Amino acid sequence: MSYLRHPRLSRRSVLQAGGVSLLGLGIDSIPQAAADSPSNFTPRSVIYLFLSGGLAQHESFDPKPDAPDNIRGEFSPIRTRTPGIQICEHLPRLAARSDKWALVRSLTHPSNDHSLGHHIMLTGRSVAPQGFNPSLPQASDFPSLTSIAGRLMPKQNNLPSAAVVPFHFIHHSGRIINGQFAGQMGHAHDPWVVQAAHNCPGYGACPNCIDHERRPNRQHVGYPVFEPPNLRLPESISDARLGSRRGLLDLIEHQQRRLDHTVAAQNLDTQRSSAWSLLTSSRVRAAFDLSGESDRMLDTYGRNLFGWSCLLARRLVESGVRMVQVNLGRNETWDTHGNAFPHLKDNLLPPMDRCVSALIDDLDARGLLESTLIVMAGEFGRTPRISTLPQFYALPGRDHWGAVQTVFLAGGGIRGGNVIGSSDRLGAYPATCPQTPENLAATIFHALGLPRDAAWHDPNGRPHFLYHAEPIAGL
Repeated sequence: MSYLRHPRLSRRSVLQAGGVSLLGLGIDSIPQAAADSPSNFTPRSVIYLFLSGGLAQHESFDPKPDAPDNIRGEFSPIRTRTPGIQICEHLPRLAARSDKWALVRSLTHPSNDHSLGHHIMLTGRSVAPQGFNPSLPQASDFPSLTSIAGRLMPKQNNLPSAAVVPFHFIHHSGRIINGQFAGQMGHAHDPWVVQAAHNCPGYGACPNCIDHERRPNRQHVGYPVFEPPNLRLPESISDARLGSRRGLLDLIEHQQRRLDHTVAAQNLDTQRSSAWSLLTSSRVRAAFDLSGESDRMLDTYGRNLFGWSCLLARRLVESGVRMVQVNLGRNETWDTHGNAFPHLKDNLLPPMDRCVSALIDDLDARGLLESTLIVMAGEFGRTPRISTLPQFYALPGRDHWGAVQTVFLAGGGIRGGNVIGSSDRLGAYPATCPQTPENLAATIFHALGLPRDAAWHDPNGRPHFLYHAEPIAGL
């Protein structure tokens, strides 16, 4: 078990992880494979909310009130707006909106490991790729769902077609977590990461940071800076003078050595063109500017890392980004081995309940919910049996459990007030209608309008097909 510490990454480590940025934007991540884009898309977008660490199904969307005490846990279920569906008492806002969401209570995969679990749920592939290294992303890793969307979906309004906010997943030991990048596609197709939380380790809904082990000297103190990339030019440089200035070009040229290794030389002009268009587009700049949001809207989402990130995701979708992955916590925030019940009750479930409910309402009010699928999942669920690790935690929790988790879905044409599958009476294994990460990935691809024969092609021209299962039936 690793002790929590703030991530300390060298510049070289960040470069290797695909984090090269221009004012926070991954230049080599800007999609440039229009030739791979199918022409028959439907106008749907996807927001993938990822709960790194693994949300406990018993303490969220699959309570087991009739199970023994050491299974049931401390929380009680509450009724939702939909008769017959109950969820955790600490999710009252979502309970009131059950007519707009569905649950899949039977998603299963074989891994209890954080790194492989992330890779599985972020790529939609239940098997480990050849050469998988849990300590370091590899070029042989499967591409993330966001990378695939970024490569195959057409761009709109000068924005890349897929993005990740507000940061990479970084383990508290400092290593980069697997499954976030383009892997076999090559670094040129790494997701566009909007680095917006600059001084926060993301262990919780900052500014309400937590340490599950309750070590006062490890608490994150101070207020986090949530600042999406500032795409404005310096006041001394007008748009008309931009073409004659070398400063920006020098920044791009500084990245050229890495670009030479990740894209063909003839693509460099496309990279430059995309970077310049980002800087000169007023619509692009407006997509990142949260200052225009009302106090009421900021309060509705929550003035914390979870709320700001979901609000930014809505703005990106509204501006034309087709898939946004929102990382709700960076350092395996939902890894509740101990002190689980007070931390879920006080620090994790309330801000998640608030921001996801606000996102549903906001998209609905803007006429975007029907055309935007919200998916929320983690790398796995938690063990059915409550456990104690007194050497690390004062109070009990649950351990890693890939055998079953609940996936939350809203919008995107799904039928609300709907539950697909079930877990057994202990919440340990699927009892009916088991689903896999491949089924979830197919559901996302289907929502994006990607056809069943869609594929991306490697440098040798070999096709790599997207669908490895059917979309989840009944949604």
